[in-house]
Amino acid sequence: MRVGVLALQGGFAEHLRSLARWGAEGIQIRNRTDMAKGFDALIIPGGESTTIGKLVKQAGLYEPILALIASGLPVFGTCAGMILLASTIENDSTVHFGTFPITVKRNAFGRQLGSFHAIGKFGESAAVPMTFIRAPVITKAADPVRVLTEINGHIVAAQYGKLLVTAFHPELTDDLTVHDYFLNNLVR
Repeated sequence: MRVGVLALQGGFAEHLRSLARWGAEGIQIRNRTDMAKGFDALIIPGGESTTIGKLVKQAGLYEPILALIASGLPVFGTCAGMILLASTIENDSTVHFGTFPITVKRNAFGRQLGSFHAIGKFGESAAVPMTFIRAPVITKAADPVRVLTEINGHIVAAQYGKLLVTAFHPELTDDLTVHDYFLNNLVR
């Protein structure tokens, strides 16, 4: 299984390490040539969503990625990746890919000092370690969206068809539960 990881900014290296530990081949996606290599799924990592959104367009990747999402490619967005996939961002008219029918609120737990670790249930799985860094939350989810995780009454993980989003960073822990869920349930 080959998984593309958008490698323009943010935590792409950590996702590549998690994929290798899981047994999948991870490939960095930086330009259209990388897109032509072919892959079974895509991860959009955490980082700074505005910066990643601009870099995606500058690299000529916006239209190809949007077309792949529309064709059913499984995509996993963490933190900034969740913001990029969201159809609505609170207090911001910007829409990046807009393919996931949710409203997100940036920095919902505060700025960098609001970063924290938690243990929570992910879908049907047992407790999973979660690292939140300037994390967004989902404030509204359309009816077909499946909520997978809530922390302190905030939605922090959800699935919509072959799209998965988390406000936390599973790639920053040794636990592969979330990557396993994505690869076994949405990709295979």
